[in-house]
Amino acid sequence: MAPAALHVLLAILCLASPLAGTTTECGANTSLAGYTADLRMSQHQLRGRVEVLDGCSFRVSSLDLLPGSASARWWRADGTDLDSLARGGPAAADALDRTFSSESLVFRLLPGVSWPHVPVLAAFDPLTSSLFGFVRLPDANANSSAGADSSPASAAPTMLDSCAQLSPRFRVRWTLHDANNSVDIGLEAAVGSEYYMAFGWAQPGAAEPSVIGADLAVAGFTEDGLPFAEDYYVTKNSECTLRKDGLVEGVCPDTMYDRDAGPANGTRLVYGHRRDGVSFVRFSRPLVSADRKHDVPVNATRAMTVVWAIGLLRPPDLLRPYYLPLLSRGAGASPGTAFAFAKLNLSDAGRGCVGPLDAEDKEDQARITAERKTPLAVTVGPALHYPNPPNPDKVLYINKKEAPLLKVERGVPVTFSIEAGHDVPLYITSDPVGGNATSRNVSEVIYAGGAKAEGVPATPTELVWLPDRNTPDLVYYQSLYDPKMGWKIQVVDGGLSDMYNNSVLLDDQQVTFFWTLSGDSINIAARGEKKSGYLAIGFGSAMVNSYAYVGWVDGNGKGHVKSYWIDGKDGMSVHETHENITHKRCRSENGAIVFEFTRPLTPSCSGKVECKNIIDPTTPLKVIWAMGAQWSSGPLSLKNMHSDTSNRPIRILLLSGLAEAVEDLRPVLAVHGFMMFVAWAILLPGGIMAARYLRHVKGDLWFQAHTYLQYSGIAVMFLGVLFAVAELRGFSFKSRHARIGTVALIFAWVQPINAYLRPHRTENGGSLSGNRVVWEYLHILTGRSAALAGTAALFTGLAHLGHRYGSKNIQGLSCGLILWVVSITLVMAYFEYMAIKRRRDGADGLSGKWVLGNTEEDDTVDLLQSDRVVSKMESNSSPEPMEVQLEPLKG
Repeated sequence: MAPAALHVLLAILCLASPLAGTTTECGANTSLAGYTADLRMSQHQLRGRVEVLDGCSFRVSSLDLLPGSASARWWRADGTDLDSLARGGPAAADALDRTFSSESLVFRLLPGVSWPHVPVLAAFDPLTSSLFGFVRLPDANANSSAGADSSPASAAPTMLDSCAQLSPRFRVRWTLHDANNSVDIGLEAAVGSEYYMAFGWAQPGAAEPSVIGADLAVAGFTEDGLPFAEDYYVTKNSECTLRKDGLVEGVCPDTMYDRDAGPANGTRLVYGHRRDGVSFVRFSRPLVSADRKHDVPVNATRAMTVVWAIGLLRPPDLLRPYYLPLLSRGAGASPGTAFAFAKLNLSDAGRGCVGPLDAEDKEDQARITAERKTPLAVTVGPALHYPNPPNPDKVLYINKKEAPLLKVERGVPVTFSIEAGHDVPLYITSDPVGGNATSRNVSEVIYAGGAKAEGVPATPTELVWLPDRNTPDLVYYQSLYDPKMGWKIQVVDGGLSDMYNNSVLLDDQQVTFFWTLSGDSINIAARGEKKSGYLAIGFGSAMVNSYAYVGWVDGNGKGHVKSYWIDGKDGMSVHETHENITHKRCRSENGAIVFEFTRPLTPSCSGKVECKNIIDPTTPLKVIWAMGAQWSSGPLSLKNMHSDTSNRPIRILLLSGLAEAVEDLRPVLAVHGFMMFVAWAILLPGGIMAARYLRHVKGDLWFQAHTYLQYSGIAVMFLGVLFAVAELRGFSFKSRHARIGTVALIFAWVQPINAYLRPHRTENGGSLSGNRVVWEYLHILTGRSAALAGTAALFTGLAHLGHRYGSKNIQGLSCGLILWVVSITLVMAYFEYMAIKRRRDGADGLSGKWVLGNTEEDDTVDLLQSDRVVSKMESNSSPEPMEVQLEPLKG
């Protein structure tokens, strides 16, 4: 790879050469003379048309370009990939280090450079390996003429014939195709990716311009970074809403009107991109559409009133599956909202736009702020929306975000969990290109990482880097072997990480939650990791029935933080509370909301809903989040609905600073619960009832049922415990369910041991021995204690299930278990009644026919043997018991 420093030196030597500026080596005749092609924009808002003048010069007309570094030049290369550009060299000596504003300039090739050596003419910065734009030239050695008639094949989608400046940051470009009854329109605005661009024609003939009846095209970018352009029709100067009668009104897509008729979308997307903080979307629409009801016919030869707007875009949700503009004209308007009318004649070929749009915030990629004790997962993925061209086929991802801008704080350790593969080691460098800059003879400083900082998801490698006061404000994270895979690291002085003792990333890594316990109060902060209009965090398993804190910035730039109680899914169910929250602050950092507040752990009030919002540091706090496009202090409506929300709560242990996700119910744990129900609610109670209520049945049926049911219950219970321990990878006594379950297990296992050690009765029906009395009391006590503990374990298990996994069926399962216990209790009460009745009837002895015999259990057999009665009777040599029949007396 040729060193970049040599390229710059070559350019300087060429400038100093006495041959520079002469035409002695210039081939005046070339087959490319007269060839024109549009520059294709990669970045720096490059636009222009290249024309080959002769064998050693070319003209660039209407040149727009934001400045590069001092090393940026017109460059020759074999291709536009990074390796081809690195092997190339300067094509002209002129530096591209200033802003070019719609200029027409002639550039001369360097001595020794001719068109056959320039397959690709590019605007390139070798210092940062950044491609601004390029044109591909045909083979100059080909035996054919390449005249201007070949230029239409080289037309760039960013180049259009005419342009009008609608506002300092919004432009409309167009190319009229009158013969085809169509016009190509390009909307260009220096706004964030969450903003829409709207442009269209007002209804002609109105005395005053009105947005009602306007035919608009709304363009922007989805949350995935893909461009879109849709046809909209305005029936009311408000957001699109669905009325109770099924009709829609407001600024709505054409496809929402007369949905049965299904009008076609008259706007066809052609191209779109985000570059340097500027959105550009090109689309085509007919001048006169077949949809006369929702499309305004455009007269290309006369000035017509157009309406345009830029503002925040609402992503689709469950109620409105469309990207919709947020209209908030006038007081309380969202930051950046603009709206106006203008006159436009499509036949006017004049250029009303001078120079490139220059956005204040050119960093368009995701941003991540590193936090103490929170690892950053480094993986690798495809370069889908890479903001730093030229890019390789794959780039580094941090926390699932593609090549984000990373922000770190001096004195705060940054932990990387590297899982990008063995061939992608991570290192922190001063070089913006990376790929081991020292191999290119470029001076670089390596701050952390290296060849050993590599790993895979199965065995990640941890890299800890501590920025200090000597670390520059800007460094880069890169791959050691491949260039341009990473991006910037901003190193700043202390922030939220220094102000709060603890922080965790909430679900989906989109919100960071900070807190510090201070006596009887808690200091809380929340920061969104992506752009939004408001940020809300809630205490609970879901937004419904939760306490929420919302932070937003109004149209005047003032931040607000308020608390709410939510008991439903519509705007009327969000009730503002008067909770005592202090030290409230809210701000927007590059479009992401950050807010802070302090509140007491226990509110000093009673009776009101906010008084129940108690934070107990000893119990886990479930935290969820939501984001949306717009919030307001007054009554809420559908426009305040969130566009993004957490999928599950995060359980935070406030005292220890630890957090864990509330996971979905694991199937193995569901099997554990079912087996415990079978054991403690069916088998073991059945064994107890058999021993108590089946003794009057002749034979040993009661004993066999008792034995088999108890053994089966203990076996099923033991397997259920093994399932839970295996799934959770250990046994913990932290939860109440685990402690009660352990007690139940101990009592259950005591029973077979108790049966084995059972002392026998005295022979000949004598009085019970002391050991026998103690044993019987112990047997009854442990058995009933096991039954009670097992039942309690079932209920606490369901409660633990609901608390840990937030299952929606817990309440129904609990009710079912209660009904089951009540049913068992009623059955036992019935059997108890029948037993009392039998004893009472037997004591009367006045009716019926009874068989008297040996109904006492045989103490000489082992209770643990299932065949103990049969075997003992076979070995007994005593005569069979004598039966005596009693006949009732007849008066």
